Amino acid sequence: MKTRPNDLGKDEVTIISAGVSIEGKLNSNGNVRIDGDVRGDVVATGNVTVGENGEVNGELRASVVTIGGRVNGTIHAKEKLVLESKATLKGDLVTKILVIEAGANFEGNSSMGGSLEAPKSPGIQPGLK
Repeated sequence: MKTRPNDLGKDEVTIISAGVSIEGKLNSNGNVRIDGDVRGDVVATGNVTVGENGEVNGELRASVVTIGGRVNGTIHAKEKLVLESKATLKGDLVTKILVIEAGANFEGNSSMGGSLEAPKSPGIQPGLK
């Protein structure tokens, strides 16, 4: 069976286990699960899950992002962002669909819709009264 280049890594999962600490940028052509500590940006073509014991200090970019642990940084979720009940997010988010479960903690700005640009700083914007 031939494999097309676009399919490489699509179903693969990179796991950062509990007790593992990484510093630097993580790029993945598949999915990523973080149960350890990442200090740096995480970019995935698939989904990123931060488990209850996981922590990320940096930017996250993926199709779907699910947070059960702690994230300090901006999240760009192309399709959907889920903050589970024990999640803590300190930073801005950009996504099409946002799900925040009861008990989750979110401090920052959010931008929803078709645009995946970073949220602008709060304040008076032209045309708003």
